[in-house]
Amino acid sequence: MLLRGVLLAMQALQLAGAVDLPAGSCAFEENTCGFDSVLAFLPWILNEEGHYIYVDTSFAKQGEKAVLLSSDLQAEEWSCLRLVYQITTSSGSPSDTSRLNLYVRFEDESFDRLLWSAKEPSDSWLIASLDLQNSSKKFKLLVEGVLGQGSTASIALFEIKMTTGYCIECDFEENHLCGYVNRWNPNVNWFVGGGNIRKSPSILPQDHTFKSELGHYMYVDSVYVKHFQEVAQLISPKTTAPMSGCLSFYYQLQQGNDNSFSLYTRDAAGLYEEIWKMDQPGNAAWNLAEVEFSAPYPMEVIFEVAFNGPKGGYVALDDISFSPVHCQNQTDLPFSAMEASCNFEEDLCNFYQDKEGPGWTRVKVKPNMYRAGDHTSGVGYYLLANTKFTSQPGYIGRLYGPSLPGNLQYCLRFYYAIYGFLKMSDTLAVYIFEENHVVQEKIWSVLESPRGVWMQAEITFKKPMPTKVVFMSLCKSFWDCGLVALDDITIELGSCSSPERLPPAPGECTFEQDECAFTQERRNRSSWHRRRGETPTSYTGPKGDHTTGVGYYMYIEASHMVYGQKAQLLSWPLRGVTGKQCLTFFYHMYGAGTGLLSVYLKREGESEESLLWRRRGEQSISWLRALIEYSCERQHQVIFEAIRGLSIRSDIAIDDIKFQAGPCAEMEDLTQQSSGYSEDLNEIEF
Repeated sequence: MLLRGVLLAMQALQLAGAVDLPAGSCAFEENTCGFDSVLAFLPWILNEEGHYIYVDTSFAKQGEKAVLLSSDLQAEEWSCLRLVYQITTSSGSPSDTSRLNLYVRFEDESFDRLLWSAKEPSDSWLIASLDLQNSSKKFKLLVEGVLGQGSTASIALFEIKMTTGYCIECDFEENHLCGYVNRWNPNVNWFVGGGNIRKSPSILPQDHTFKSELGHYMYVDSVYVKHFQEVAQLISPKTTAPMSGCLSFYYQLQQGNDNSFSLYTRDAAGLYEEIWKMDQPGNAAWNLAEVEFSAPYPMEVIFEVAFNGPKGGYVALDDISFSPVHCQNQTDLPFSAMEASCNFEEDLCNFYQDKEGPGWTRVKVKPNMYRAGDHTSGVGYYLLANTKFTSQPGYIGRLYGPSLPGNLQYCLRFYYAIYGFLKMSDTLAVYIFEENHVVQEKIWSVLESPRGVWMQAEITFKKPMPTKVVFMSLCKSFWDCGLVALDDITIELGSCSSPERLPPAPGECTFEQDECAFTQERRNRSSWHRRRGETPTSYTGPKGDHTTGVGYYMYIEASHMVYGQKAQLLSWPLRGVTGKQCLTFFYHMYGAGTGLLSVYLKREGESEESLLWRRRGEQSISWLRALIEYSCERQHQVIFEAIRGLSIRSDIAIDDIKFQAGPCAEMEDLTQQSSGYSEDLNEIEF
């Protein structure tokens, strides 16, 4: 078992004496240290003998939740938050298990952000480590326990600790060893050394931290090895925020040439990369090692020792630390994925073309039956490869992205739309070019998709050498040419489908999985409906959703309603905060009989709703973006109301709703656009 070695060690170590815990921390010995149960939910119960708090099904039902809320906290320096917890369930492993969630509530946001979630049951205490990036904003932590099936389901919290520094750092003096775990091996393992523990026949060193027998460190000893070629692995907690800099640690080896000591990184897909290896044993004292370390996406560090002969001796490890400054004053800046992204609103960003053929043109068009607006806002710019006017078949043009460093995993996302081709296969393809442009590899090409609909494509790739992404539009013959549109290219570090990715914040909803936390007072044929693809009535409604082109959106079906009938979609309750809030969403109002789409704000304790935004009649055949800026210091809800128009060609749809703290950043730019779009710029205070 992965945790067995270290969890046994935890039990062997004594807790330090009563000390003042940092803000945001609690050992739950006598009280909850300023963490309070939220009265609207189940209470967390402090164990009579101390040591932990819990909630279980002995006094609650499945699906009920208990919420623990901290006092105001601040993390102006990078901090590490650790939770020691346990989830238990009845035998038989029910499908609906209990869940423990951790949220952060920033003072200027009306919703909570999910930081971490766990549902795996365990018969022992587990440790979760979370990196909190420095921020000047005040925040609260929310710990939410949701009970699952079973008569003995329970969730317990042993400790919360928030300390300055990085979760990857450790001096091995605390009982939970900073979340480092030994990968259990029957033949060779990492053990806790020091603290007067003298179980090994080898003469082990004093620790590096205190330079005394009372301090602790980790070690591997060859006297326990039963088979050579076996490895012992000490695995760090997984990074949860991008970091880059210098990783340092102290190590000591008993003289001998039959051991191998290496340092690896391992990503969420399980891919290993060696970043350091001991070349020479060094002296008998503690040796300092410094390693360039970059974790742009979730990653573990693994200290690995292998013994290849009888003279292996021991390897000891202590005082792992990290600095965001590069080792030996290196000044290389970490790669910014933003440099390889573009929405083409201002220019081509860092993309460029070769000089062959008419290539790609940056265009802005008025949406019509034959041409949609751009994907970003519905009225902006995108790239168009106009193959209809080419003089010869073949490649129309190559669009090159900026250089991407090698040996990193990338997620490429972009939107494309195809018009006019009889055969769509390979009309648009994506290639990876090495820097010298000698080697090329096709990583994606269009096969078949709805015509005239913005479709999302996403590709995960990783290459050892620096590469460039290249978009190619292909016209196979003079008689079968069409238009290829491209917009909103983004590059992110990590896998597109990484299991580490958390669901969207409560402030965001794409309707891909469900209706999020939106509700309706009445549900019938005239309500808002969740749908994908075209709406049933011709010449009204979207052809596809805005998120991916083949996903879900919310809409009203006008043929089920009568003129003037309305449907309301209510947001979850949003906290009142000081300062401006920005609401963005996409709406689709196409059809000769289109009615009215309004957004209202409903404050707690008031029966009247206040109008924030409104559109009347047909607007566009494309999805359009709306931005609403408002202020409200009371708890409130936002209501989307659609009213059916004169005819059945009155379907109205919405998608990709997002609440953000602070003013709408794009409002200044948008005021300079056409007056037809300036209606979106609403700023209302209550």
